[in-house]
Amino acid sequence: MTTTTKAILLAGDSPLYAELHQLITDSGYQVLSPDESAARLQEIILAVEVNNVNLQAKEECIRELDRLLPAHVPIITTSLAITATEAASWTEHPERVCGFGTLVPLAERELFEIAPALQTEAAAMQVAISFFQSLGKETEIVDDEVGLVFPRILSLIINEAAFTLMEKAATPRDIDIAMKKGTNYPYGPLEWADRIGLDEIYAIIRGLQRDLAEERYRPAPLLRKLVLAKRIGVRAGQGFYSYADKEGSEG
Repeated sequence: MTTTTKAILLAGDSPLYAELHQLITDSGYQVLSPDESAARLQEIILAVEVNNVNLQAKEECIRELDRLLPAHVPIITTSLAITATEAASWTEHPERVCGFGTLVPLAERELFEIAPALQTEAAAMQVAISFFQSLGKETEIVDDEVGLVFPRILSLIINEAAFTLMEKAATPRDIDIAMKKGTNYPYGPLEWADRIGLDEIYAIIRGLQRDLAEERYRPAPLLRKLVLAKRIGVRAGQGFYSYADKEGSEG
C-alpha cells in the first residue's frame, strides 16, 4: 500500500483514537476527521471507527460513515464490545465493514486482530490487513466474536481480579504482585486495567454478557461502580490506584 498521499478517515472517542492518530500519521498517511472528509472524499482509502463504550454513538458514527463515503471505501471498526456482523447490519453496504481489535498502549502491541463480519467481502478484509501491516504491526484473522481473543481473555482476568479485591482476598498491590510474579505477565491485572481504561474493559465484559448471556461474563460490581464514578484509571487520575502523585498508590 502506498502511504505518501493517502488519507485515512479516523472517528470515535476510544483511547485508541489518539494513539492510532499518531501511529497512522507517523506511517505517512494523512488523517481526516468526519468533518474534514466531505471535501476530500476522493483521497480517502479507508475509514477507521473506534467507539467502544457508547454503542449508540458507535451506531450513529458508522451510519454516518456509510452515508458519507463512496461504497468502495472499506470501514473497519473496533469489535470489542459488539460483533462486526452487528455493526455491519447498521449500514447500506455491509460488505465493506470489517472488525478489528487491540487495546492501548499501542506501542506495546505487536499485533492487531482482524475479525471479518459475515458480510465482509474479501477485498475489504485485505485492505484492513494491508493497512495494519503498513503501520508496522502483525495481523491475525480471528472469528467475529465480542472482544476477539486477547482483549476478551485479558478483560476476564481483570474482572476476576476485581471480584478477588471485592472479596477482600488481597489488596490491589498484593493481587498485582501475585499475578506478575506467578504468571510472568508484564503487569498485574488491576494496574493493567488502569493503563487500558476501566471503561474499555467494562464495555468488553458487558458486551460478552449481552451476546452470550452466561453467568461467567457477569461484570464485577466494583468494576461497574468505578466506571460510573468515572474512576477509569490513569486517564482519569484514579482507578484501582490513585495517580495524583503519579506513582500509582492504592486508591
